[in-house]
Amino acid sequence: MQQLPSNSISLFCFFCMLLSSSYAKPRISSPAFAANSCNFPAIFNFGDSNSDTGGISAALYPINWPYGQTYFHMPAGRFSDGRLIIDFIGTNFSHGANFATGGSTIRVPDRILPTNEGFGFSPFYLDIQLSQFMLFKSRSQMIRQRGIYASLMPQEEYFSQALYTFDIGQNDFTADLFADMPIEKIYASVPDVINSFAYNVKSIYNSGGRSFWIHNTGPLGCYAFVFLYSPSAPALKDSAGCVKPYNELAQYFNLKLKEAVVQLRKAFPSAAFTYVDVYSIKYSLFKEPEKYGFELPLVACCGYGGIDKYNFSLNAVCGASGLVNGTKIVVDSSCDRPSARVSWDGVHFTEAANKFIFDQISTGDFSDPPIPPNMACHREGQLKALGQNALVNIS
Repeated sequence: MQQLPSNSISLFCFFCMLLSSSYAKPRISSPAFAANSCNFPAIFNFGDSNSDTGGISAALYPINWPYGQTYFHMPAGRFSDGRLIIDFIGTNFSHGANFATGGSTIRVPDRILPTNEGFGFSPFYLDIQLSQFMLFKSRSQMIRQRGIYASLMPQEEYFSQALYTFDIGQNDFTADLFADMPIEKIYASVPDVINSFAYNVKSIYNSGGRSFWIHNTGPLGCYAFVFLYSPSAPALKDSAGCVKPYNELAQYFNLKLKEAVVQLRKAFPSAAFTYVDVYSIKYSLFKEPEKYGFELPLVACCGYGGIDKYNFSLNAVCGASGLVNGTKIVVDSSCDRPSARVSWDGVHFTEAANKFIFDQISTGDFSDPPIPPNMACHREGQLKALGQNALVNIS
């Protein structure tokens, strides 16, 4: 769980302005949406390295230079050269908390960090993040009641008025890829992953949460680290150079996730659920990078060696030391222009790419219903889609 860092004026600050002001004009026709911003008093985030602002770094191991070089000018717990899509500002817990950690999965992972078996995954999978949130909720109110540091804790009503954001799921499939699981079995695991996700969302609803902002997963087949586990046959690559079977897997997960969101809306009509298609935004950076001012989208900005000049190798990853041809090296430098690159380290995005993604999200054009973040408490769009009397139970 991460306290808001006092030294960062970040994309999350921009995100908060969207939540509490009319900074972004929503491109939607509903007068109710246009007239009323939600003014969320707090944001609680759950996720993996796409939104980890220091969790894994504080709990298990530091993230080294050159991570953070673009914005913070020092490592700041983010898996990027700078800020993330959902990066935030503040000096205390009064306006939310971030429970995301790098390497987190929805289900219990098979290999938990730290491990000597190569890649491992965070012990803070989604069930644990939920437990941390529940503990934070109860303890923060106990602190407020005792009057010690009360101003640093969220007010009780904030928990029902807050926006609950999710960006998680990618690692459930990369874990299976690392374990050499046939892709057919990975497809078969998707319903279990979705059910686990829905369970956690329901638990937050039962604790009082009413506004949910849910990202789908990105194009797995476009990330350099996945290429190590993919066949090199050109027939399996698309026009952007991404591995089609892995992108199709991500799309299948996203389809089932969207279906689950629809069911959650039906089950809990008093809540607002917004599904955000970050896959399409991210894929556009790989398919048409020049159109958006980027170059070499498949090549890691920070890395060393690897196959097919993707600048990624498990032997020498960004920010760490490794052995290359028997010689120990430290990968502590990056490409000359991170601002023109999509991939930071072969796994994560650069700050420039993250800002591009957020700029698209902020319009509402990639959301279902089509609303920007500062309107995510409204239920009118989803009720219209479902029908006013559409009530079902979700198991």
